[in-house]
Amino acid sequence: MKALSKNAIIGYPAGIITGITYGLNPLFAIPLISQGAAIETILFFRYAIAVLVLGLYLLIRRERIKLTFPQVGVLLALGVLYTMSSLLLFESYHYIASGLATTLVFLYPVIVALIMVFLGVVPSWPVWLAIAATFGGVILMTQGGAGYSIDPVGVILSIGSAVSYSLFIVIINRNRKIADISSTLLTFVTLCVGAVIFMGKMLLSDAEMMAGIEGAESWLNLVGLAILPTIVSTATLALATRNIGATKASVLGVFEPITAMLVGTLMFGEPLTMGIIVGISIAIIAVTLMISLTKR
Repeated sequence: MKALSKNAIIGYPAGIITGITYGLNPLFAIPLISQGAAIETILFFRYAIAVLVLGLYLLIRRERIKLTFPQVGVLLALGVLYTMSSLLLFESYHYIASGLATTLVFLYPVIVALIMVFLGVVPSWPVWLAIAATFGGVILMTQGGAGYSIDPVGVILSIGSAVSYSLFIVIINRNRKIADISSTLLTFVTLCVGAVIFMGKMLLSDAEMMAGIEGAESWLNLVGLAILPTIVSTATLALATRNIGATKASVLGVFEPITAMLVGTLMFGEPLTMGIIVGISIAIIAVTLMISLTKR
């Protein structure tokens, strides 16, 4: 058996970390939403805190921020796409269970694969098999949950989040203008765009800015959102996409719905059905086979 390449050794763990950390969105967001915090406020503080942390990190590393005009344009587009993905996902929490909403976002590997085919990059059969199996696993996870309140609006919002996330992944992988930009700087600029957008949205909304943000627990949830599903998830996504490609990186995102389902079950009392257990098992087996059969 051939050894994994250096890119695989970096890319696969990064992709797994991306899925797990992004799947933690409900853990921090649902308590804030239940306390009456507006979506705009939550996402503004999430992005603003992340920008401060990353900015401090870049200062410590003394990394030069030198961008060309075309690079700025691409990064602005990435920021808008990532912002839309977050906004649509959080809005969907108002309509359907958090675990189901985050699980539906996992349609993005299929969307990524289709976009890549359109761009002339056809995945190998193990990758297609992994996509089909993981998608089937996700469908099983959403079946038989008596505790789910399935509202079509929530489903549409979640799918919209998946489309935005897919375009974000493909651009990182395919756009050569940003190929020499570090994952940290890419994440920093992307989140800066999001912070500015949510500040504007927050100022234009009728919601009280600090409503629902009370006490240490609220701020801990905001910091948790900023660090794990934002900084860590975005940076490792860029790392995985650049090392193993957009399609494989997106398939590894299966750990996102698995994490979200577990969080929903253990923390918020959402049902853990046999369909969820079987679906998670299928998805893990499919991803394992993909890694073992596609080493280059």
